[in-house]
Amino acid sequence: MGATAREVKDALYEQFARIARALASPKRFELLELLCQGERTVEALAKATGMSVANTSAHLQVLRRARLVEVRREGVRIYHRPADDLVCRLLIELRGVATVRLAEVERVVREYFEARDHLRPVTREELLARLERGEAVVVDVRPTEEYRAGHIPGAVSIPLEELRDRLGELPRTAEVVAYCRGPYCVLAPAALQVLRENGFRARRLEDGFPEWRLAGFPVEVGGGG
Repeated sequence: MGATAREVKDALYEQFARIARALASPKRFELLELLCQGERTVEALAKATGMSVANTSAHLQVLRRARLVEVRREGVRIYHRPADDLVCRLLIELRGVATVRLAEVERVVREYFEARDHLRPVTREELLARLERGEAVVVDVRPTEEYRAGHIPGAVSIPLEELRDRLGELPRTAEVVAYCRGPYCVLAPAALQVLRENGFRARRLEDGFPEWRLAGFPVEVGGGG
């Protein structure tokens, strides 16, 4: 006899739960979010997340076993990347559910992001239209390697830690739109503070590069000095 309906359901739900268990760690969620910016080595991921290489590698193994992460070898180096765009879309959807259902998320957003930025963020559609009209000065404040992996066309790469020293590269007559990794990335709000303190008109993109790319908006790769 074949499997019963109950056995089939149990088997399927067990596999679905593998994905949920793989994501049931703040650090693994962060690792995937970083990988959605561009592929990275375990050493680069460890540095970005503040974990040891050994701990980072262990988390990556969990993500690989759940088929959420793949690797690419280049000589002696191993680069990690999301298995496909569905993984990045899953992160965005999970984040959206948490934003709607969890009061703690709303509190953090209100106390950190909204307290630092009272101006309405620029939507993707608005920014694309302004880019097509040549009206926007767009600054990518992510690390250079993320910019090179993919960025909004025409964006200038100025990592946040370099911003104060490179303000002279930005025109003061136009509004500056800064963006980073997503709606809860702390780099863009910090960039706005620096820009406004120095007399620039500045706003941030409503989300970040992964959302821009997954929405089918134009993307460039390379560059960044």
